[in-house]
Amino acid sequence: LRACAKKSGHKSILAEAADVIFLSETKCTEWPVDLESAFKDYHKTLVVSKKNKGGYAGVALLSKIKPIKVRSLDKELFADEGRLIIAEYTRFYFVGAYVPNSGRGLVNLGGREKWEDLFLEKIKDLDSKKPVIYAGDLNVAHNEIDLANPESNRNKTAGFTDQERGWFTRLLDAGFKDTYRELHGDKKEYTFWSYMGNARSKNVGWRLDYYVVSDRIFSKVKSSEIRTSVMGSDHAPVVLEIDI
Repeated sequence: LRACAKKSGHKSILAEAADVIFLSETKCTEWPVDLESAFKDYHKTLVVSKKNKGGYAGVALLSKIKPIKVRSLDKELFADEGRLIIAEYTRFYFVGAYVPNSGRGLVNLGGREKWEDLFLEKIKDLDSKKPVIYAGDLNVAHNEIDLANPESNRNKTAGFTDQERGWFTRLLDAGFKDTYRELHGDKKEYTFWSYMGNARSKNVGWRLDYYVVSDRIFSKVKSSEIRTSVMGSDHAPVVLEIDI
């Protein structure tokens, strides 16, 4: 987040004039001064990782409307990692997540499974009370169309194992919609490109960032877009417009 502020990357975020903004992998313990003033009209929440003195993970929420309540994963597995924000509004819950990566060599796939089981229970409970808008870096390319090289990555690379893809299918089957894929059919666009090998200029990417909504409010979604032209990170912003 500090690097984004130094590069004036927040200006492209401000240009969206969004009501709610979710930021992941913030890697800081407090709001950069430049962002405090730039987002003065927003209520701000920063969930800090307790690992590596805040230089790990971390998520943030900026909201023009003050949420009724904001919480994270209190006293549960992953609570110290700064990966989740749950904001309650009058008509819906907004959930923002930075989902754990399964790691090089899939060494953290077991930990990822624990997260997925815990999170599914949490989001289903929220959805039983109010519809949910779920956003973030979900660290999964759900289908072959969601990454440039599916064959060479299947069951070898974090984000494209049968298990991870299955967990995302399980989430959708629980009553949720992947807004981008529902609206754009077979269109190939990505949200992440490795810094290695000029991946972005070659468009060798992955779609890892999503907006997922409860089935019952999908009809209220007007658009779900990827801002591929916005630079400054290895991820591109995703933008949802919904009338709720």
